[in-house]
Amino acid sequence: MKKKCLKNSVVILLIAVLLFLITACGNPKNAEDQNSIGNPKNTEDQNSIGNQNSAEKKQTAGEKTASDENNSKTRTITDARGRKVEIPAEVDSIVPLGNTPRMIVYLGLADKVVGIGECEIAKSPIQAYAYVHKEKWEKLPVCGTDAMGETAFYPEEIITADPDVILCTYTADVADNIQNQTGIPVVSVMDATLFSKEYEDAFRILGDVCGVSKRAEEVAEYIHTCLADLEKRTKDVPDEKKPSVLGAGATFKGSHGIEGVYSQYPVFKAIAANDAAAGISDTEGGLLVDKEKIIEWNPDMIFFDFGSLELIRQDYKENPDYYAQLKAVKNGELYQWPNSTWHWSNVEIPLVSAYSTAKLLYPEEFADVDFEKKAAEIFEFFLGDKEYLKKLEAAGAGYSKITLEE
Repeated sequence: MKKKCLKNSVVILLIAVLLFLITACGNPKNAEDQNSIGNPKNTEDQNSIGNQNSAEKKQTAGEKTASDENNSKTRTITDARGRKVEIPAEVDSIVPLGNTPRMIVYLGLADKVVGIGECEIAKSPIQAYAYVHKEKWEKLPVCGTDAMGETAFYPEEIITADPDVILCTYTADVADNIQNQTGIPVVSVMDATLFSKEYEDAFRILGDVCGVSKRAEEVAEYIHTCLADLEKRTKDVPDEKKPSVLGAGATFKGSHGIEGVYSQYPVFKAIAANDAAAGISDTEGGLLVDKEKIIEWNPDMIFFDFGSLELIRQDYKENPDYYAQLKAVKNGELYQWPNSTWHWSNVEIPLVSAYSTAKLLYPEEFADVDFEKKAAEIFEFFLGDKEYLKKLEAAGAGYSKITLEE
């Protein structure tokens, strides 16, 4: 009886050991046992390893995707100075310096400005592009200055403003210097002369950088349309029917007296005017001449920059005999127009000035042009303010005939 019990006990013990071994070998949680198995292909552990490898692969792929996305968040452009500049794919904030503030206004980008030059805190409506945004811009960090042709930038203020991109019209070395000191990409375009291809190229580069290429093309096309209209109306007017004209009191690096005149003036060229100062220089812009030269020219009509009238009237008071020799003074053919220039040339004011002057010189050819409506159209296109002519007039800076007596 005892032997039988012992035999049964041994059988039970063997069964228990066998069950233990089966359970241990089939347990996927035991990584060491799983690794000791020669062929794990059909085990849960192998699936676990496969899942782990798959997860690792997904993680690696995810890292690559993030890296690719990172790379796609920037792009490289070539600016007007031939510089390769890496910029954000989407530009939401800018600091415009040099001549770019007016350009970005024409492109509809004024709301992206987070820092501005000191000279763009407008006090006069003849600085039209800045005047329409003065309430916002005067609250922004001052990031530089271009007063009287002197260029300076303030790295700390630019860094505080934290723009995506800095825009400017400076030389390559200055642009590189700003970029090195701020760590912010700098794109430079040509400051350009009025109605030139360089101006159009500047619009296109800025439009590309800021995502408004369509608007850049619209601006270029609008300028072409206005110039084509002016040319069509004036090209066949015979020279003998054209009064001689002079643009005086020219604004360049500040205001000037009557001896400051415009050379190769785009406004006069756009309307084929008989410019008394033609040929004095091949360079476009303002320059100083001997006052006796103006007596020699003796133009039929003189147009003064509004900003220079105070100087001219003071000179008239001190030297009345000089002015008495001028035909335009004797005949009352003196006019004022808003300054075309504020550090650099505007675009909207010269276009309006061209239509205003053309109506005076060629009344028949421009009889169908309503000047106020045309001015409203131009100001609305460039500034978004069709009432801007009234703002100029309210400041005394509009288009009008004048006298030199105060």
